[in-house]
Amino acid sequence: MKFSIVTPSYNQGRFIAQCIESVRAQEGVEWEHLVVDAGSTDGTLEILARYPHLHWTSGPDQGMSDGINKGFLRATGDWVMWLNTDDYLLPGALQKVAAHARAHPAASVIYGECLYVDETGNLLRRRKDHRFDRNILLFYGCYIQSTATFLRRQVITDGHLLDVQYRNCMDFDYYLRLSSAGYRFSFLPEALAAFRWHSSNTSTQFSARRHEERLRAQRACLKRLGREWLGGERTLAVLKRVYQTKRACLRALTRRA
Repeated sequence: MKFSIVTPSYNQGRFIAQCIESVRAQEGVEWEHLVVDAGSTDGTLEILARYPHLHWTSGPDQGMSDGINKGFLRATGDWVMWLNTDDYLLPGALQKVAAHARAHPAASVIYGECLYVDETGNLLRRRKDHRFDRNILLFYGCYIQSTATFLRRQVITDGHLLDVQYRNCMDFDYYLRLSSAGYRFSFLPEALAAFRWHSSNTSTQFSARRHEERLRAQRACLKRLGREWLGGERTLAVLKRVYQTKRACLRALTRRA
């Protein structure tokens, strides 16, 4: 079993070495690491050049989603994931995913938990998740952390890529589309990666754009399901609270198990 790790990169030279080293430290499985850089000017390219095992390119793109898609299309592994430059895999993560994949051969998407760390890598908290529930995903929001999510490469060869029109909620839209297409999601209750909170990551910026993209992804999914009548903002706000409660219950049950 081979893994392809795709890292979209742009001017994150202060973090990228830790990202690369976290992949290089993975043992017991075959992997490749593809870095798709958008033309960094902060010393990132000099860092990339120090790692002969990397498959990397640098040049203009249409944004992060486009960079990830380019890496997806070059991937040769059985399982593919994207790992942002400011995030990193935890020791043994790929071995855990490989074992889970063998135990759940029908799964097309495997997602785990992650640790939230600060800019210097200090632990903030562990993100706790639960088995897949499409309605929680749709109405509560994207509880699946992309930096701890792995896709069977067949998903990509089937033609499913990120929508480059999304700049902040590309993962939310993607997982909604994959679930609508019938791909099976499987939850692995292990911390697989660290997600770094800092002032310049996209998770902490552009709140208005995130809100607009979230609504767009939800309404597109509801249209596919023939449930457009649920797409009003007030209705979605009520449903978010309902499924937030269901999510809390599932998380509690997962912890007991």
